[in-house]
Amino acid sequence: MSTKTNGSLKSTSSKIPDIKFTKLFINGEFVDAISGKLFETIDPRNGEVVAKIAEGDKEDIDLAVKAARDAFDHGPWPRMSGHARGRLMIKYAELVEEHAEELAALDAIDAGKLFGMGKLIDIPSGASNLRYYAGAADKIHGETLKMSRALQGYTLREPVGVVGHIIPWNFPTSMYFMKVAPSLAAGCTMVVKPAEQTPLSALFYAHLSKLAGIPDGVINVVTGFGPTAGAAIASHMDIDKVSFTGSTEVGRLVMQAAAMSNLKQVSLELGGKSPVMIFDDADVDVAADLALRGICYNKGEICVAGSRVFVQEGIHDAVVQKLAEKAKNWIVGDPFDDNVHQGPQVDKKQFEKILSYIEHGKREGANLLCGGSRHGEKGYFIQPTIFTNVQDDMVIAKEEIFGPVMSLLKFKTIEEAIERANSTKYGLAAGIVTKNIDIANTVSRSIRAGVIWINCYFAFDLDCPYGGYKMSGFGRDLGMEALYKYTNVKSVVTPIYNSPWL
Repeated sequence: MSTKTNGSLKSTSSKIPDIKFTKLFINGEFVDAISGKLFETIDPRNGEVVAKIAEGDKEDIDLAVKAARDAFDHGPWPRMSGHARGRLMIKYAELVEEHAEELAALDAIDAGKLFGMGKLIDIPSGASNLRYYAGAADKIHGETLKMSRALQGYTLREPVGVVGHIIPWNFPTSMYFMKVAPSLAAGCTMVVKPAEQTPLSALFYAHLSKLAGIPDGVINVVTGFGPTAGAAIASHMDIDKVSFTGSTEVGRLVMQAAAMSNLKQVSLELGGKSPVMIFDDADVDVAADLALRGICYNKGEICVAGSRVFVQEGIHDAVVQKLAEKAKNWIVGDPFDDNVHQGPQVDKKQFEKILSYIEHGKREGANLLCGGSRHGEKGYFIQPTIFTNVQDDMVIAKEEIFGPVMSLLKFKTIEEAIERANSTKYGLAAGIVTKNIDIANTVSRSIRAGVIWINCYFAFDLDCPYGGYKMSGFGRDLGMEALYKYTNVKSVVTPIYNSPWL
């Protein structure tokens, strides 16, 4: 692996934007937290403070929910035609694209995300999300029912109401729009709590929503911490649904709070320990490339990371050798450098957590193929790390690490691969690498996970629903499934008199 940090912070300083928005966004205005408290957001490249952000608490969530409730119960948004909502969402998308460079820079200094990838993928995908659901907003259909007696029945899909969105730090832009866009299209109003590690772009998106003409109170953004602002959302009596993406442990707390308050609807996208299964007939170079990107993309801070790589014994050694070669050319460094593949982990806490898991792997007897320590002396950079000779009961093979740490495991038969891949509490994603359609069909139908990628990985698409099985959660993002989860189905029935037929 490259030990050279490409580029310098000084050479990229011209790309770093001024921080324009640091206050809470409630009812169309930026306001201070009621407490007046602030918290620091940190640049993971160097550990330095980027800005001080308003720290929202329960009282601020109450104000935001009141604004969202008034906007839902009395405002124009849920009463507009889907076409009218869609037009404003398209304007919102255009504004996002106009500010792509500034937004990508915010996510780079806040989350350590690659600036170039942000401009190329993350920010445009946010705009595309808005356009996709803008087009769907006037296509929310109920059904005409064939009743068994003299009744006419039909269903309506109505907006669920006020939604609380709790967003993770690993994809600040993508996750914001994966939740906000479909709920906007459905006619909901909302309170958004971005992760405390990455508040900057969400506040900018709140500003752009105002410029787009989305009515006051429809989108409210409250920055703050999970145990305070996040907990207030989950337990609020006037929120109708909460959508949470994050750890399984916190997901439990969200469900518990929802149950103990007003039994609000809940959708959860939680942790993963996704298997990538490479079979003997696979192309070694292609397989190794998919496996490496499957764990190192976004520094491994992605819930569907292919952290358990099962390789059939016939090509196991060749794949190991190829992975070692490719890892040497994987460049870690400043996320503003276009030559860099991997930036810093999001913060010191996550950085230290990943390093502790690496030490677990060493102590448990796994063989360290490459990496295994921090990169450089400044910031939260970690070398891409690959362990071989990993056993299923090792900590690194069972627990979600959320970093660039791969566990390589050898298997003999298809049946063994299926059994071991399913031997986890998680069920978010899986990868299959094979040229054999029978293997692909058998394995894809046997793995208990929400999305299966065959001879590809991270193959997300706006029209492809995404979510988990088991302790990876329930509910789906993306596709029309995501739109429907922000609606309630209402049945309407009237009697029919003197009809010649039913």
